[in-house]
Amino acid sequence: MQHKPQLNKPQTGEVSDLNQQVWILQDQTIVTVPRTDSVTPVTVTVVPCKYPEYLEQGRGIPIYMGIENPEMCLSCEDIGGQPTLQLKEEEILDLYNEVAPVEPFLFYHSKDGRTSTFESVAFPGWFIASSEIRHPLFLTSDLGGKNNVNFNLSINP
Repeated sequence: MQHKPQLNKPQTGEVSDLNQQVWILQDQTIVTVPRTDSVTPVTVTVVPCKYPEYLEQGRGIPIYMGIENPEMCLSCEDIGGQPTLQLKEEEILDLYNEVAPVEPFLFYHSKDGRTSTFESVAFPGWFIASSEIRHPLFLTSDLGGKNNVNFNLSINP
């Protein structure tokens, strides 16, 4: 069995959409708001999946995504028959150190030029999306519609 490198802290950064809206935390939910001097975007945390070989190949790099302060992770769950994006109180390094991929918390990260998409591993074809100002992030399978699935992920050096 191949030894995987230990990771002691996630990469951090921020995410904005193509309308220059940033992710902020509002009542345990990530919502998008226009970037202004008075807005502090949430710090996004990212770690790769230790076991990408267990997942479908060619869809992007499997990553766990969360936020700092409070430490929470994005998760996809079936709620009432609908794939739903949730924020869970999970430590991203605990997910990273699991002995197998924790699919509800994994996203395929694909880059196209400067933009990124985040596809749910648990619900293939469903992507993290933003829509109107002050609306929560959600999952959509409707690509090319009015929802935005392309984001700028800026990772801190």
